[in-house]
Amino acid sequence: MIYILIAIICLLIGIIIIQLRSKTKRNHELHYMTQKLNNVIENQTSENLLVFTDDHYLVELLIGINDLLNHNQKLLADYSRKEEAVRKMISNISHDLKTPLTVVVGYLEILKENKNFKQESEKEIGAAYDKAVELLALINSFFDLARMEAGDNEVKLEKININEICKETILEFHHVLRNKNWTVAIEIPEEPIYAIGTIESLSRILRNLLSNAIRYGKDGQTIGLTVRYDRSFAYIEVWDKGKGIQEASQEKVFERLYTLEDSRNKLYQGSGLGLTITKRLVESLGGTILLLC
Repeated sequence: MIYILIAIICLLIGIIIIQLRSKTKRNHELHYMTQKLNNVIENQTSENLLVFTDDHYLVELLIGINDLLNHNQKLLADYSRKEEAVRKMISNISHDLKTPLTVVVGYLEILKENKNFKQESEKEIGAAYDKAVELLALINSFFDLARMEAGDNEVKLEKININEICKETILEFHHVLRNKNWTVAIEIPEEPIYAIGTIESLSRILRNLLSNAIRYGKDGQTIGLTVRYDRSFAYIEVWDKGKGIQEASQEKVFERLYTLEDSRNKLYQGSGLGLTITKRLVESLGGTILLLC
């Protein structure tokens, strides 16, 4: 009887050991699958999970996960192709429209300056000229954004003087701000601040931000440009005392074609591309742009 009991105990111990080994093996395989899946997601690779196991349930789980990964890769590939197609389409359309519209603007400019036209014609020609210039600016913005997002806008970085670029850019708006009776607050250190970038890109970034502040900060009639730095970074702040932007809209201002509700008002109209282009330019210089309200 004792021998039978000992045999049963040994058998139970053997079963427990087998179950523990099986559980340990499954835990190890599940841990490996989790790490592999995280790596596929983080690096956006097209790999599938491959685990050699005789566990029927794990095999079914692997098949399901791999089917899902393959489906996700297909969706990503389709999305990338569509994005590329849209970029090329915008670039091609912008290029095709840019040349003839430039010619139209040129002819309208000639007609506008022609003194032989009757006075009643000058108003219509002037309005047509203004709209043609506005349309050309919009097309140029589309073209620039398409080039940036397609990676065709190669930027050659160099050492630039941030102080001088900021001073020169704010001076371009001096006449406009003076006519509007705006208060201008400029804080630029006397010591030169240098950074890696391009004069053209930084100037365009500042023009876009200053124009946007003037457009939407009308209520406060105050605009500011502050430059500061620390051991690692240089900071440029363009601010105004306008009515501000609602919290729900703050994360969207850098999206393509997004404009505030006030943009339906003629005084606030914009293409919705200026800040998007600004963000792309900042990122091309290795910087970060934030909206603080």
